[in-house]
Amino acid sequence: MRPFAFKRVSAPADAAKLVAANRNARFIAGGTNLIDLMKENVDRPDELVDISRLELTAIRRTLDGGVSIGALAKNSDTANNPLVRSQFPLLTQAILSGASPQIRNMATNGGNLLQRTRCAYFYDLGTKCNKRQPGSGCGAKDGLNRYSAVFGWSDSCVAVHPSDMCVALAALDAVVNVRQPDGKERKIRFAEFHRLPGDLPELDNTLSHGELITSIDIPKSNFGQNTYYLKIRDRASYAFALVSVAAAVELDKGVIKQARIALGGVAHKPWRCTEAERFLAGKKLDAAVLKQAAELAVKDAKPLSDNGYKVRLTQRSVERALRRAAKI
Repeated sequence: MRPFAFKRVSAPADAAKLVAANRNARFIAGGTNLIDLMKENVDRPDELVDISRLELTAIRRTLDGGVSIGALAKNSDTANNPLVRSQFPLLTQAILSGASPQIRNMATNGGNLLQRTRCAYFYDLGTKCNKRQPGSGCGAKDGLNRYSAVFGWSDSCVAVHPSDMCVALAALDAVVNVRQPDGKERKIRFAEFHRLPGDLPELDNTLSHGELITSIDIPKSNFGQNTYYLKIRDRASYAFALVSVAAAVELDKGVIKQARIALGGVAHKPWRCTEAERFLAGKKLDAAVLKQAAELAVKDAKPLSDNGYKVRLTQRSVERALRRAAKI
């Protein structure tokens, strides 16, 4: 780890201005990902701005009947909040399937959105990685890519986004609230928050440098308890997803009014299966229909040399998660 300056702030405006003024500055709160990156010399900030004491921890009901979760609320507090558990159990399930209790007790909601890929080539300074060193190449694309993407990848990067929480937020149509360095605020639809790699894989999201996440809003939905988060991994705990599925269905007398399907572990960002969602809308709830939706969910998959298994695994996982959500 290299030397760095450390500054603590007491207001979001101060934090945004400090980071914006130094291209090599970073926000730090729980530090559960950033400190690892610094130890491995993957990220080398020369200034850390501590935002951990800002009053951005509230979890409250919104006027439209949804919920707003503070960016600095801990993952564990969010998952166990009575409002979240009762109205958005999908989010609780997703958070509790990630990491370990110790990490969830430190990690913040905003930090979860910003965590970087766990691709081995990204962490290995002796290998090519466009995300770590733009223009150097992608070692994983023609290398060991068992864990890599099957959707949305480019020749520049085949890494996947590691979050579980973000998969649920994608399915729930969340909105990210951001404070800009000039004091203005903006809202980013969750579908537009994370980026596909394209020719700029070093950019994980659509934030500008110095923009600070303040909260995440989840709108009211009619999914109720008809949701399910399924995570498939190499071992039962403390492992990132090979494939994960956040599934939600709204039912009315045996008919699917609407559905949400989001995938993790398969793309550079949480991957929404919009074609499968549209297919399900208006269909009578039936096991055969759910199977067809699962087939549509993987229609555009493009596996690499070592991860073809993910296509079939994703299809089966989507079908299983939908059945669990619909309770059939």
